[in-house]
Amino acid sequence: MEQGLKLLIQLVLEFAPVVVSLVQKRTEEGLVTTTYQFPKLIEEVIEFVSDTATNKSSEEIFQQEKLLQQQLAVYQRETQLQVAQQQRNTSLQLPEINKVLDSWPLRLYPSQLLETHKYHKHTPLKIFLAPPQIKFEQFECNQEDVAQIERILAEGLREFINSNYSLHDPIRPTEFLAGAWDSNRFHSESSIKALFSMLKTEPILVLESEHDGDYLNFRIAYWGLGQENYFYKTISRLPYKEIIQEFAKSRALEWRSIRDELITLGEDREEINRLGGDNVQNLAILEKFEKWQAKGIDVSKLSLKYQINHQDITQFCQVLITCYCLVAAWVADAYHLVHHDVAPLLPKLLPSLLKDTLDLSSTYKISDENLLRIYATGYQQVYQALEKERRYWVPELALQLAQSLTHLRDRSWAQEQANYSISTWLELRQVAKSEFIHPLEAMQSAIKIEDEEYIFKLKEYFTAVGDRQNILVVDHLLTTIATLKHKRNLESPELIHNLTGHSGKVTSVAISPNGEILVSGCADQTINIWDLPNGKHIRTLSGNLGEVSSVAISPDGNFLAVGSCQHPKSNVTVWHLKTGQLIHTLLGHQKPVNVVNISPDGQILASGSNKIKIWNLQKGDRICTLWHSAAVDAVAISPDGNILASGSSDSKIRLWNPRNGDPIRTLAGHTGEVKSIAISPDGQLLFSGSTDTTIKIWHLITGKLLHTLNGHTDEVKAIAISPNGQMLFSGSGDRTINIWRISSNEILYTLTGHADTINSLALSPDAKFLVSGSSDKTIKIWQITPN
Repeated sequence: MEQGLKLLIQLVLEFAPVVVSLVQKRTEEGLVTTTYQFPKLIEEVIEFVSDTATNKSSEEIFQQEKLLQQQLAVYQRETQLQVAQQQRNTSLQLPEINKVLDSWPLRLYPSQLLETHKYHKHTPLKIFLAPPQIKFEQFECNQEDVAQIERILAEGLREFINSNYSLHDPIRPTEFLAGAWDSNRFHSESSIKALFSMLKTEPILVLESEHDGDYLNFRIAYWGLGQENYFYKTISRLPYKEIIQEFAKSRALEWRSIRDELITLGEDREEINRLGGDNVQNLAILEKFEKWQAKGIDVSKLSLKYQINHQDITQFCQVLITCYCLVAAWVADAYHLVHHDVAPLLPKLLPSLLKDTLDLSSTYKISDENLLRIYATGYQQVYQALEKERRYWVPELALQLAQSLTHLRDRSWAQEQANYSISTWLELRQVAKSEFIHPLEAMQSAIKIEDEEYIFKLKEYFTAVGDRQNILVVDHLLTTIATLKHKRNLESPELIHNLTGHSGKVTSVAISPNGEILVSGCADQTINIWDLPNGKHIRTLSGNLGEVSSVAISPDGNFLAVGSCQHPKSNVTVWHLKTGQLIHTLLGHQKPVNVVNISPDGQILASGSNKIKIWNLQKGDRICTLWHSAAVDAVAISPDGNILASGSSDSKIRLWNPRNGDPIRTLAGHTGEVKSIAISPDGQLLFSGSTDTTIKIWHLITGKLLHTLNGHTDEVKAIAISPNGQMLFSGSGDRTINIWRISSNEILYTLTGHADTINSLALSPDAKFLVSGSSDKTIKIWQITPN
């Protein structure tokens, strides 16, 4: 028996590396087959050892040893076959990989570029510079100056990106990888395709300039997150030879003025010419051209060339830098707008960018019109990207662009964008256009209070361009808005009770299903129970509660769930609401419990800390745990109980099946922590409030983002939905409560009165009362509809 045991142990030890290697390989590949039944093999080994301990006969032990040896041999052969197949597949793929690397345009490997960005909420846009290979043989110039072009371009673009789109910017992170492009070997479609095939998961912009005779072709390649193909196009052709010649000519003109002044002062002409350097030669060429042109000769047919130097090359580089900065900025704006709802920055930067270019081109028009065309075309593509899902962004974007162009002498660029802004606004409001009604006057029929900021920006634009007639029309629109605001204030819900029974910030409020009881949780480690209609205090629950973060009442009104966010007292307690008796203390959270919620059927209780735990409300048993990567601040359960939505400090919303803990999908769109969540009574819409000051409306089943509401100036910490699903209530760190009409996304009322952040909102079942809890230590009860 001892010999048999030794033999088995020896076999297991010999085979262990193979088993471990194969298990790891199968795990990495995600393959599961009936051939590799490792649990069964282990069970047999355990069974054999157990049988040995129970003194089985030597014959039985021998037969088991024999069987195990046979099985181990089979597993080993199959493992060898699997390894051989993997080696075969690798050999087949190597030529293709080598071929891709033959066209690989970067000095960085794909693995270096695919590293995760742990410290970025948004995936940064990567920008590569493929600098031009300009041939200056036709110019008499220092080749060392030419060699510095890539360095000058990279430094100019780096300065612009670091100042405005830094990699460390949490809102618009952009990673500029200067020097990564192997410009001597790779260019055009083949390199872009090779790059895309390996890095299609990374948002990338390539700025490429290619020498083409007397011109420089300026191209871009771009793809964002989840794009099935890349965009690659020539967006401009710069006549670089002509531009550089004009810079040299400009120097010659400046030198003539200086020379003439020195001659006037009596200085020796020969000594002056010695100081002039190549300007003397360039001036001689210029004066020949002027002389021949004065005699009617067509000098455009002549090929005399000016001598260029590092100053001309540097100025030309500044032109390219401006082009690069323009394109990099509008692509970065488009990427962060489309994928992260971040407002564009370039319109604010455009005036200074264009001014620098116009200063450079004082003696030669370096096609500022061409630069504007690049800019306008880029934004037209941004508009098209937003056309289907977020068209409501377009009026403000176009108006912002128009405002940035008002300093130009040619106002047609600005006017075109302003007209597009107003036209899109009318389309969004479904206002029919008429040749007999001025577009601004047509806005009168659809104007809302929420349009006030947009109308003010319209007035700023018309003021900048000096359009007095349209300023008068806009003033009339602002008067209409003021009238609407006055009317809304007259009809605003009435504050009927101000409850002051807590000594700390009120973190959570809840109303019983019959609308009679109000419960409030507080950081002062107490829970107060109130009579809702008259605002009178009934009782206080206290005793080892810790700082109360959240309260929830079951649909039958019998149970009160309480979450504690004070570690190590972090727990969930369940009380009998009417008697105040403690029923369950639910332990298991290792971090502060930020939120509790009870399902509409009253069967399950969800509690959120850095994880979400699902409990059986009646028994207090844990059903499952949902794993989050960051703190959970908000939880909501759909009316049918099939979907649980959770909002986290990682700015994401996750949807789960609360019955078994399976994840459904993740919703990304907020740029700040998600602090509040609610689901509409019909289970169709999900509402989320965030520290980014916005409320987003999602389609719950598909996860599609439908609308973004901008009405608060600070984080949105509380959301409630009316029982009929028509009204949305939001409380914010800006100390206000907004009441929205969901069908039109407009604010009907804004309630003020709290002196600090509004942390929680609750609506009575009959929608007559709204309750708000605040960090100002008070609870306010508002009457929504008259008795």
